[in-house]
Amino acid sequence: MRIRERPFETNLISEAISRSLNEGSAAVLATLMEVPGHKSAVLRIGAKLLVKDSGERVGSLGEGELDDAVARRVNAFLSSRDEARSLSAEEFAPDVEALRGASVLFERIEPEPRLVICGAGHVGASLARIAALAGYRVTLIDDRPEFVHRELFSAPREQSIELIIATDWSESVLEAIGNGRGVSVAIVTRGHKQDEDCLRAVISAAPDYVGMIGSKRRTNIVLDKLRQEGADENELKKVRAPIGLDIGAVSPEEVAVAILAEIVAERRGGFGAPLSAWRRA
Repeated sequence: MRIRERPFETNLISEAISRSLNEGSAAVLATLMEVPGHKSAVLRIGAKLLVKDSGERVGSLGEGELDDAVARRVNAFLSSRDEARSLSAEEFAPDVEALRGASVLFERIEPEPRLVICGAGHVGASLARIAALAGYRVTLIDDRPEFVHRELFSAPREQSIELIIATDWSESVLEAIGNGRGVSVAIVTRGHKQDEDCLRAVISAAPDYVGMIGSKRRTNIVLDKLRQEGADENELKKVRAPIGLDIGAVSPEEVAVAILAEIVAERRGGFGAPLSAWRRA
């Protein structure tokens, strides 16, 4: 069946997608792929519905009952970490007999992943470069101007790294994190005081991922200090400290790889185990 375009609806959805990305929000674009024979006069292949994580809707698949069923599935789809998935009505609306035979493509719409790095020393700088190469939108913060000078990040790929001089760690970190959606934070500063200032701000912003570098002793000192100040225990438990996966990293670049590996695993739902482990099971 030929897809019939409706320019007005397409423009509305395109504009809504742009707004959602600018707001840092996640959304799902649902496209009708198959239509049951008894619904062919009402539904059209290619119809689209955008559902934001806030519940706001733009467009329609052609029938309110179908739109409602898709909207109910959005949170589960966003939680799955799938980029796209085609589902039959029997899967997402098994109780609605009238929709049997319909198929809908669910696509994730969200801004590029962001990484805020507190501390531009050897590890922080290495992490910024590797993350930028991996497609993250990187913000690198330090209170030492000479560590976030553009000349240090002059390669073409490094030009996208946002460099911030922190006159106040808390203010700079909070501004960089924004609403926290799609944001990972790596705290790799040079000392306890800077760690405390950054983590205190980060916990209140609730980003998707928080990690802090340091030995067990050093990270415990910082966490205990914030605990004594009354920080939310549930938020403290989410902090990955020490940060990163255990790959035996030694050099700053290797430590940066270990950190980014954990961030990617958390974002994608990975486990950090060798893919070949099944051969030795």
